[in-house]
Amino acid sequence: MLRSEWTKLRTVRSTVWSIVAMAGIALGLMSVIAWAVMNQWNTADPGSQSYLREHPIEIVIARPVFIAQLVIAVLGVMVISAEYTTGMIRSTLQGQPRRMTVLAAKILVFAALMLAVGELLSFAAFFLGRAIIADHIPVELSDPGVTRSVVGAGLYMAMLGLFSLAFGAIIRHTAGAITAVLGLILIVSQLTELLPGNWGAHIHAWMPTNAGQRIFEPTLPPDALLTQWQGFAVFSGWTVLLLAVAAYLFKTRDA
Repeated sequence: MLRSEWTKLRTVRSTVWSIVAMAGIALGLMSVIAWAVMNQWNTADPGSQSYLREHPIEIVIARPVFIAQLVIAVLGVMVISAEYTTGMIRSTLQGQPRRMTVLAAKILVFAALMLAVGELLSFAAFFLGRAIIADHIPVELSDPGVTRSVVGAGLYMAMLGLFSLAFGAIIRHTAGAITAVLGLILIVSQLTELLPGNWGAHIHAWMPTNAGQRIFEPTLPPDALLTQWQGFAVFSGWTVLLLAVAAYLFKTRDA
């Protein structure tokens, strides 16, 4: 099943183009942003310069990941929803009636691919971005929190892929699942910041992607409710919960 799922994943053109798009965003967009910031450095106010010197990871990691996550979400959904759209899922289950084996193989293969791609792009973006901003903003892997942030960006991308895969397995409709995932990432998670009081701050902090993005922050603001690893643990917990729901539905519903 692992070999079969890997064959399906690597031979579908949407997988290849999605990874190319991820690389283009993570490296190309980051390079453009970093170059633009450096090109306007001498005209920037001292406050902005000071902020960027203290937060170089925001340029070389955080901004590219924020955009690349949209491609990851789409790819994660399509890993399984495309089989329902084309009807291939019935052929898959005829060849392997043990549904949990099929789902586990999909999860393992996709997780391995996204982890490898995520870490590769994360380190490539860091070294490329560092070269572009080096004249004004020096940053090294040995700086406090930087290595964890770069590694964490790859972990976040892999977990987001599984999070999206779970949505695809639950909803089983590509457009619907993509809308649900992107709506959660781009709209719901951001709107929770407007909730009043302490309870609103906790809801915002515990939203899946809000919590997960802590992992690639070198330092935390004084009012942070979760540490970097606690945030990633919360995101992982949400993902495991959704995958459990997906597994139950995958086993009990007709294909």
